[in-house]
Amino acid sequence: TTIVRGLRAISDFEIEFQMALMNRKIEPLIETIFFVPPESYSYLSSKLVKEIYMLGGEVTSMVPPIVDRKLKEKFRRR
Repeated sequence: TTIVRGLRAISDFEIEFQMALMNRKIEPLIETIFFVPPESYSYLSSKLVKEIYMLGGEVTSMVPPIVDRKLKEKFRRR
């Protein structure tokens, strides 16, 4: 009944707000909660982290340990 989303920039808000309204239209009991990250993480995105990882970069300082493990499982480096 609850969707949690992160907002990094104003442009994220426009897209996420539209999606939240559509979700509410489809299912009126759904609530969307928005969180704003600390400034030190506002530049991060899952796409950017995956790209850095796939190109051989180190992402352990950018993600929690569980995400680092899952990246290693999903994209086993050779």
